[in-house]
Amino acid sequence: MPSDKPVVVVTRKLPEAVEARVARDYEGRFNPTDKLYDAEELIALCEGARFIMPCHTEKLTAEVIARLPESLQAICNFSVGYDHVDVAAAKAKGLIVTNTPDVLSDATAEIAMLLMLGAARRASEGERLVRSQEWTDWSPAFMVGRQVTGKRVGVVGMGRVGQVFAERARGFAMEVHYHNRSRLAPESEKGAIFHARLEDMLPEVDYLSLHCPATPDTKGLLNAARLALLPPGAIVVNTARGALVDDEALIAALKSGQIAAAGLDVFNDEPGAPDGYLGLDKVFLLPHIGSATRETRDAMGFRALDNIDAIAAGREPKDRVA
Repeated sequence: MPSDKPVVVVTRKLPEAVEARVARDYEGRFNPTDKLYDAEELIALCEGARFIMPCHTEKLTAEVIARLPESLQAICNFSVGYDHVDVAAAKAKGLIVTNTPDVLSDATAEIAMLLMLGAARRASEGERLVRSQEWTDWSPAFMVGRQVTGKRVGVVGMGRVGQVFAERARGFAMEVHYHNRSRLAPESEKGAIFHARLEDMLPEVDYLSLHCPATPDTKGLLNAARLALLPPGAIVVNTARGALVDDEALIAALKSGQIAAAGLDVFNDEPGAPDGYLGLDKVFLLPHIGSATRETRDAMGFRALDNIDAIAAGREPKDRVA
């Protein structure tokens, strides 16, 4: 017999505990093979559904949203970022949009620290030397990198993830600078130095870590002009969104030595990284795994389902962004 439970479209393979909760409370349309649906498949899957639970891999453009069935009430993202959703189009269609903030701050800050340390200490290059058995000797001049402890770090975007990253950086006795839309309260700032203009902060830091969302205003934020403001030999880290970085400008700065190294977990046009990064030993690359811990992925799914539960019950969801 047909179920009277609301239908939830789950676009990717989610953690077992999350899918179990979907199956318990809703009629779930799951993706057991974890394939990436194209637009036509996604639209067809939503027929008769009340909710869709997409990841950042699903591009819900204005064109796709316009064709979604009238039964759909909400797009409840399994992600904190929602730049993959045309929010204006969703609003125009009367769709609620939610995300999953807070729960991935620790995991993403950990990856940012890993990237900063890996880029500074030439981790990718060293790991390849050991695996290829090309490591033949040790000397005082061998594999010399950059120190992190006691250096100056600039944080772009002092939201939840940025604040956790700043706290981790203080564990390395780093002097924290930050640029944000507004200055934090002193108890949240914890001694960090605020710069109202990004251009004023860049010359003052040895490391730069990006933690702001991708928006029309932040697209290409780290461009050639801003890279040139960093002190020669600075190191760049990005765990936010690839759209924040002008790849051609960063690759050129890495090749010239203006930027000593970079640690990148996110890229324009994922999956994959631009070819210009691939031949550079000084770039430490990861495949968008900032939130990839078991605890965090479970928490993201439960947060998305909390939003679905609220909407299904006629309540305002906690994490509504549109």
